[in-house]
Amino acid sequence: MSNRREFIVQLGLGSSVLAAGSVMAQGAMVAESDPQATALGYKSDATKADKTKFPKYAAGQHCGACALFQGKAGDKAGGCPLFAGKQVSANGWCSAFAQKAG
Repeated sequence: MSNRREFIVQLGLGSSVLAAGSVMAQGAMVAESDPQATALGYKSDATKADKTKFPKYAAGQHCGACALFQGKAGDKAGGCPLFAGKQVSANGWCSAFAQKAG
C-alpha cells in the first residue's frame, strides 16, 4: 500500500515539474536593454518606438501583427526568432517588423 502512495506522490511531483518546465521553455521576456533589442530599437510598447531613429515605424504596427511573432492570436507575449529563447510583448515593436500576410 505504501508503494501505491509513493507512486501517486511521485506522479504528482513529476506532473508539477513537467508543467513548470513548459512555462520555462517559453522563455523570459526580452529586456529593452538587451544588446540585440537595443540594436533593433525594440520597445515593449510600440507607441514608444523612436520614430526619429526608426522612421519605418507606423502607428498600428506591433509584434502581434508581425510575421516573425510566434505567439497565437490574442497572446500577450510570444517567441521571436530574432531573440532566441526569449519572448517579446505582443504590443512591442522593433525595426525588423514585417506585416503578417493575410
